[in-house]
Amino acid sequence: MKDLTITAIIKVYQYDELNEGDRSLIKTAMEATARSYSPYSHFSVGAAALLGNGTVVTGTNQENAAYPSGLCAERTTLFYANSQYPDQPVVTLAIAARTEKDFIDHPIPPCGACRQVILETEKRYKQPIRILLYGKECIYEVKSIGDLLPLSFDASAMED
Repeated sequence: MKDLTITAIIKVYQYDELNEGDRSLIKTAMEATARSYSPYSHFSVGAAALLGNGTVVTGTNQENAAYPSGLCAERTTLFYANSQYPDQPVVTLAIAARTEKDFIDHPIPPCGACRQVILETEKRYKQPIRILLYGKECIYEVKSIGDLLPLSFDASAMED
Protein backbone atom coordinates (compact mmCIF):
# COMPACT_ATOMS: atom_id res chain seq x y z
CA MET A 1 0.00 0.00 0.00
CA LYS A 2 1.03 3.58 -0.57
CA ASP A 3 -0.53 6.96 0.11
CA LEU A 4 -1.59 9.39 -2.58
CA THR A 5 -1.21 12.98 -1.42
CA ILE A 6 -3.33 15.60 -3.15
CA THR A 7 -2.45 19.24 -2.61
CA ALA A 8 -4.39 22.35 -3.55
CA ILE A 9 -3.06 25.86 -3.33
CA ILE A 10 -5.76 28.44 -2.70
CA LYS A 11 -4.73 32.06 -2.35
CA VAL A 12 -6.47 34.17 0.26
CA TYR A 13 -6.88 37.90 -0.39
CA GLN A 14 -8.40 40.90 1.24
CA TYR A 15 -10.77 42.76 -1.09
CA ASP A 16 -8.43 45.75 -1.43
CA GLU A 17 -5.55 43.47 -2.49
CA LEU A 18 -7.39 42.49 -5.67
CA ASN A 19 -6.90 44.33 -8.95
CA GLU A 20 -9.69 46.52 -10.31
CA GLY A 21 -10.90 43.87 -12.75
CA ASP A 22 -11.31 41.25 -10.02
CA ARG A 23 -13.04 43.72 -7.70
CA SER A 24 -15.43 44.64 -10.50
CA LEU A 25 -16.25 41.01 -11.27
CA ILE A 26 -16.89 40.27 -7.58
CA LYS A 27 -19.06 43.39 -7.31
CA THR A 28 -21.07 42.15 -10.30
CA ALA A 29 -21.56 38.77 -8.60
CA MET A 30 -22.61 40.55 -5.40
CA GLU A 31 -25.12 42.67 -7.32
CA ALA A 32 -26.50 39.53 -8.97
CA THR A 33 -27.53 38.16 -5.56
CA ALA A 34 -30.36 40.72 -5.59
CA ARG A 35 -31.91 38.82 -8.52
CA SER A 36 -31.81 35.45 -6.77
CA TYR A 37 -35.07 33.59 -6.35
CA SER A 38 -34.58 31.97 -2.95
CA PRO A 39 -37.87 32.11 -1.01
CA TYR A 40 -37.16 28.82 0.80
CA SER A 41 -33.53 29.00 1.92
CA HIS A 42 -33.30 32.81 2.03
CA PHE A 43 -29.71 32.26 0.87
CA SER A 44 -29.02 34.29 -2.27
CA VAL A 45 -26.10 33.37 -4.50
CA GLY A 46 -24.84 35.34 -7.47
CA ALA A 47 -22.15 34.48 -9.98
CA ALA A 48 -20.39 36.48 -12.67
CA ALA A 49 -18.31 34.98 -15.46
CA LEU A 50 -15.68 36.87 -17.40
CA LEU A 51 -15.47 35.44 -20.91
CA GLY A 52 -12.48 35.39 -23.22
CA ASN A 53 -13.83 38.32 -25.26
CA GLY A 54 -14.29 40.51 -22.16
CA THR A 55 -18.05 39.97 -21.89
CA VAL A 56 -19.39 39.43 -18.37
CA VAL A 57 -22.49 37.29 -17.82
CA THR A 58 -24.28 36.65 -14.55
CA GLY A 59 -26.60 34.15 -12.97
CA THR A 60 -28.29 33.50 -9.66
CA ASN A 61 -29.66 30.57 -7.71
CA GLN A 62 -33.25 29.74 -8.62
CA GLU A 63 -35.18 27.73 -6.05
CA ASN A 64 -38.31 25.66 -6.42
CA ALA A 65 -40.66 24.14 -3.85
CA ALA A 66 -39.56 20.80 -5.31
CA TYR A 67 -35.95 21.33 -4.24
CA PRO A 68 -34.26 19.18 -6.89
CA SER A 69 -35.87 21.37 -9.55
CA GLY A 70 -33.89 24.47 -8.54
CA LEU A 71 -30.51 25.45 -9.90
CA CYS A 72 -27.37 27.03 -8.45
CA ALA A 73 -25.97 30.39 -9.54
CA GLU A 74 -22.78 28.84 -10.89
CA ARG A 75 -24.67 26.55 -13.26
CA THR A 76 -27.16 29.19 -14.44
CA THR A 77 -24.19 31.43 -15.23
CA LEU A 78 -22.12 28.82 -17.04
CA PHE A 79 -25.06 27.39 -18.99
CA TYR A 80 -26.06 30.88 -20.11
CA ALA A 81 -22.47 31.71 -21.11
CA ASN A 82 -22.05 28.43 -22.98
CA SER A 83 -25.37 28.80 -24.83
CA GLN A 84 -25.10 32.48 -25.73
CA TYR A 85 -21.33 32.64 -26.35
CA PRO A 86 -20.42 29.09 -27.39
CA ASP A 87 -17.08 30.15 -28.87
CA GLN A 88 -15.93 32.08 -25.77
CA PRO A 89 -14.16 30.35 -22.89
CA VAL A 90 -14.87 31.34 -19.31
CA VAL A 91 -11.71 32.93 -17.93
CA THR A 92 -12.82 33.78 -14.38
CA LEU A 93 -15.90 32.91 -12.34
CA ALA A 94 -16.74 35.02 -9.27
CA ILE A 95 -19.24 33.79 -6.68
CA ALA A 96 -20.87 35.72 -3.82
CA ALA A 97 -23.58 34.74 -1.34
CA ARG A 98 -25.74 36.49 1.22
CA THR A 99 -28.38 35.79 3.79
CA GLU A 100 -31.33 38.14 4.29
CA LYS A 101 -29.11 40.16 6.64
CA ASP A 102 -25.81 40.55 4.78
CA PHE A 103 -23.12 38.94 2.69
CA ILE A 104 -21.51 35.94 4.32
CA ASP A 105 -18.28 36.34 6.27
CA HIS A 106 -16.40 33.40 4.73
CA PRO A 107 -16.32 32.29 1.10
CA ILE A 108 -18.52 29.36 0.12
CA PRO A 109 -17.31 26.84 -2.44
CA PRO A 110 -19.46 25.50 -5.28
CA CYS A 111 -21.50 22.37 -4.59
CA GLY A 112 -20.50 19.05 -6.14
CA ALA A 113 -22.83 19.38 -9.15
CA CYS A 114 -21.48 22.86 -9.89
CA ARG A 115 -17.91 21.62 -9.57
CA GLN A 116 -18.66 18.96 -12.17
CA VAL A 117 -20.16 21.57 -14.56
CA ILE A 118 -17.14 23.84 -14.07
CA LEU A 119 -14.89 20.87 -14.86
CA GLU A 120 -16.83 20.12 -18.05
CA THR A 121 -16.58 23.78 -19.08
CA GLU A 122 -12.81 23.69 -18.54
CA LYS A 123 -12.58 20.54 -20.65
CA ARG A 124 -14.82 22.05 -23.34
CA TYR A 125 -12.55 25.07 -23.80
CA LYS A 126 -9.31 23.27 -22.90
CA GLN A 127 -8.29 25.86 -20.32
CA PRO A 128 -8.66 26.35 -16.58
CA ILE A 129 -11.31 28.60 -15.07
CA ARG A 130 -10.01 30.85 -12.32
CA ILE A 131 -12.54 31.02 -9.46
CA LEU A 132 -12.98 33.89 -7.00
CA LEU A 133 -15.03 33.06 -3.91
CA TYR A 134 -16.17 36.16 -2.00
CA GLY A 135 -16.54 36.48 1.74
CA LYS A 136 -16.59 39.73 3.75
CA GLU A 137 -13.50 38.62 5.68
CA CYS A 138 -11.52 37.33 2.69
CA ILE A 139 -11.62 36.17 -0.91
CA TYR A 140 -10.34 32.79 -2.08
CA GLU A 141 -8.68 32.51 -5.47
CA VAL A 142 -8.69 29.03 -6.99
CA LYS A 143 -6.63 28.56 -10.17
CA SER A 144 -8.69 25.67 -11.57
CA ILE A 145 -11.59 23.46 -10.52
CA GLY A 146 -9.08 20.62 -10.16
CA ASP A 147 -8.06 22.21 -6.86
CA LEU A 148 -11.64 21.82 -5.58
CA LEU A 149 -12.40 18.55 -7.37
CA PRO A 150 -9.39 16.24 -7.17
CA LEU A 151 -9.69 12.78 -8.72
CA SER A 152 -12.44 14.16 -10.93
CA PHE A 153 -14.57 12.24 -13.40
CA ASP A 154 -14.52 13.34 -17.03
CA ALA A 155 -14.87 11.83 -20.49
CA SER A 156 -11.37 10.33 -20.34
CA ALA A 157 -12.61 7.92 -17.66
CA MET A 158 -14.90 6.31 -20.26
CA GLU A 159 -12.14 5.64 -22.75
CA ASP A 160 -10.32 2.31 -23.05
